[in-house]
Amino acid sequence: MNLLERITVDPGICHGKPCIRGLRYPVETVLELLSSGMTTAEILADYPDLVAKDIQACLAYATKLARTRTTVALAS
Repeated sequence: MNLLERITVDPGICHGKPCIRGLRYPVETVLELLSSGMTTAEILADYPDLVAKDIQACLAYATKLARTRTTVALAS
């Protein structure tokens, strides 16, 4: 399975935000946890429905988004 196939978008789940495997775990939540300093092991301990490949899929998804041709400066 391609990592990005783990990321699903369903208007009926989390208002259509990209989620992990159709579960109610938005990609943005996992990315926020990682950026706050949590390790993959800590996230997996707190969210037993997730596996390491799910965390990798979130990072792969973020990488795809970062490759866009247009960028916008974020407010500080």
